[in-house]
Amino acid sequence: MIGGDHADLVLSNGHVYLVDAARSWAQAVAVADGRIVAVGTDAQMPGLIGPHTEVIDLRGRMVLPGFQDAHVHASGGGLERIRCDLSEAHSLGDYLATVRGYAERHPDAAWITGGGWSMDVFPGGLPSREDLDRVAPGRPVYLANRDHHAAWVNSRALALAGVGAATPDPADGRIERDARGEPSGTLQEGAMNLVGQAVPGPELEEQVTGLLEGQRYLHALGITGWQEAIVGDYAVVPDCFDAYLAMEHRGLLTARVVGALWWQRGAGTDQLAGLVQRRERAGPGRFRATSVKIMQDGICENFTAAMLTPYLTAHGRQSAGSGTSFFEPGELNEAVTAIDAQGFQVHFHAIGDRAVREALDAVQAARSVNGPGSGRHHISHLQVVHPDDLPRFRALSVMANCQPLWACNEPQMTELTLPFLGPQRAGWQYPFGSLSRSGAQLCFGSDWPVSSPNPLWEIHTAVNRTVPPGYPYGGAGPDDPFLPSERVDLATALAAFTIGSAYVNHRERETGSIEAGKLADLVVLDRNLFSRPADEIALAEVDLTIIDGAVVYARDGR
Repeated sequence: MIGGDHADLVLSNGHVYLVDAARSWAQAVAVADGRIVAVGTDAQMPGLIGPHTEVIDLRGRMVLPGFQDAHVHASGGGLERIRCDLSEAHSLGDYLATVRGYAERHPDAAWITGGGWSMDVFPGGLPSREDLDRVAPGRPVYLANRDHHAAWVNSRALALAGVGAATPDPADGRIERDARGEPSGTLQEGAMNLVGQAVPGPELEEQVTGLLEGQRYLHALGITGWQEAIVGDYAVVPDCFDAYLAMEHRGLLTARVVGALWWQRGAGTDQLAGLVQRRERAGPGRFRATSVKIMQDGICENFTAAMLTPYLTAHGRQSAGSGTSFFEPGELNEAVTAIDAQGFQVHFHAIGDRAVREALDAVQAARSVNGPGSGRHHISHLQVVHPDDLPRFRALSVMANCQPLWACNEPQMTELTLPFLGPQRAGWQYPFGSLSRSGAQLCFGSDWPVSSPNPLWEIHTAVNRTVPPGYPYGGAGPDDPFLPSERVDLATALAAFTIGSAYVNHRERETGSIEAGKLADLVVLDRNLFSRPADEIALAEVDLTIIDGAVVYARDGR
């Protein structure tokens, strides 16, 4: 404090976990003018409390730095919540009832759009157009699945887009077909664009409404900042750049956001000048566009994740396919070198072990040309990582951007992934513990709306490698830990969701830990996570979310 001024807010009588270098604890935090001005004991706070100071008695609750999601689609997730949202259902009957209800409530909607369906509901992960035809006759339907690597469409949507038996598969995708060669209703990867380009894009005001809903939802989960993982035109996900600018200009953006600008396939390095212009238009406020997103492969469930060796067939034999690298290694090296030279960080999507290696090779190529730099490049998802590549993260200063909620025995894993990887590769999945032990720096994200953005569910899974209580995709079988040797401890998981994600967003000097001088972005939980059994982490609730010292979310008036 300066000149004996009083604090605006004091949180006292709590368990305050600072996530500082020493992993210290305190009882109380004082805030003035949006910044933390004191951290210490309750006995040190009375001199900071004046007639206008708001004092919140924590009653033993826990205070943490605000969670930061290192890989999320807040814009798309918010839009899905205000459209035909299937994410709360998990059966074909419930999906169809949701679509029918949405169609009835929105009779004037030209298209029925939204998403959130789960592949494990359908045989082979493939829904059919006929089911949608029955509940929305004559109206086009386009619904992305929960990982946004496939779309479920009906006959009317296919007809409007001119997609039929004679339509060839694009180079980066696949049209699923019936016995007659007709599209069956599922479009994989780049094939999503064949119909997606016919879907009318949202108006700016609808995007702002969706983004506001996404921000509200994330704040309710204790999230104060994030990296928007795609800013640009990708499949049916609309470009959210202008929506973020509008939110900031109107004073509606309370979160701190870094946008990852989408790197278009086939456009080459000529697109870089436009991304530099976007970076200049955004920032230096709450929304910055300092990252570039490169999607190097697809996903395991539809066999488009890029693997070093082929997938297995349903009979356990080696197949002819090893997935898809969306950028050839030489092209990827050239792109990453050019992006790095312009001072951007690269945010890779890499699921398969070949894609992970190609991403690491590209960073190494950029380093050899440009020098070490300060880009803080990071690789998201990291489902299958070859053991030889684990130490390269530390050696190249590449951050491991993990989505821990996927590292559990849920049906999408047990039914659609494990049988096709084989036992050796299955044991290389989501190696968070190995990465941490090898010296890699971790940051955590959710990839919402692919999966829940609840940080407590994510942390629960990282620590236990089990399905968190309440998770809708958990399945009915025994919940055995998934590769328990890859667990991380609670302190590591909390750091990954706070200071680790702040670091990847170049915000660690201002956020990510509770220290005097930093911005007062805080979350209050209803319990001390360290004092409860690890298998109860997911049961914790967010009571308060605070940004710049102001409460942006309060549970039940707490």
